[in-house]
Amino acid sequence: MERIVDIGTEGLHLSSHRGFLIVSKDRDEVGRIALDDVHAIILHAHGCTWTGNLVAALAERGSPIVFCNAHHSPVAVTLPIAGFHAQGGRMRAQWEASKPLTKQLWQRIVKAKIAMQGALLDFHGAREAGAFALLGRRVRSGDPENLEAQAARRYWPALMGPDFRRDRNAPGANALLNYGYAVMRATVARAVVAAGLHPTIGIFHANRGNAFALADDLVEPFRPLVDALVLSLIGQGVEKLDPAIKRRFAQLIAFDLRIGEEMSPVSVAAQRLAQSLARSFETSASDLVLFIPPAHAGWMKLTRPLDPFAAE
Repeated sequence: MERIVDIGTEGLHLSSHRGFLIVSKDRDEVGRIALDDVHAIILHAHGCTWTGNLVAALAERGSPIVFCNAHHSPVAVTLPIAGFHAQGGRMRAQWEASKPLTKQLWQRIVKAKIAMQGALLDFHGAREAGAFALLGRRVRSGDPENLEAQAARRYWPALMGPDFRRDRNAPGANALLNYGYAVMRATVARAVVAAGLHPTIGIFHANRGNAFALADDLVEPFRPLVDALVLSLIGQGVEKLDPAIKRRFAQLIAFDLRIGEEMSPVSVAAQRLAQSLARSFETSASDLVLFIPPAHAGWMKLTRPLDPFAAE
């Protein structure tokens, strides 16, 4: 089973030995996990060290290390140079993709994101939910009217309350969102590289300083899953991260989503989306494999209350 490994304790040393990730403190081993089981490492503790052999071993398995700042927002990610066996051809197709194709792809992604936002609002009985179906239908190729931003302006107050402001440097709900998004970003970035695509070449995000623009494009429909969990945690009085809360976020990669007639965990849904994007570049046809919003029972499962008797 793939696992998100969170490193939040100061002064740890990470290394690899005989196929295992070894975590040590003051030269004493405090934990180990098979490298093949590591989905990603999220590192947001100061004073930690790691070996080059570990970074190389994780890269060979396509497992990223996500470095976060004090607000749990990602600031750097390590990923392998080589991924898919036909990587060169796919990257060339990605680079040469026409503007009409990238606009169509972005249209599909924005529609999927708005549908997820509307479904989450509907789950919570928000009266604004009905407007999101209309917004989704209005999204045109390339989203020239920036309906993604218009939806966001309605979404956050409706979901989190009129006083909420999305601020990556703020504590509380914002810090929880940062951490959840870091988990999702790592999952999508891994899928992008495994599909033989270059994470820097986005279809919409194009900031020169963003080395993971494509991952930020594809992660958009997954974000409301994080939002749903954060809202549930806030409702239970959770305001900061602790080991139990981090485990809840790590479990997101195993949450099942419906794709066609099948149910697939988030990690597989990200892989299928990235692979379908690669094929779209190769065929010059917008044919993304996207999941549909969870039904009421799915949202219920995702936002279930914390178990006070769960093992630490």
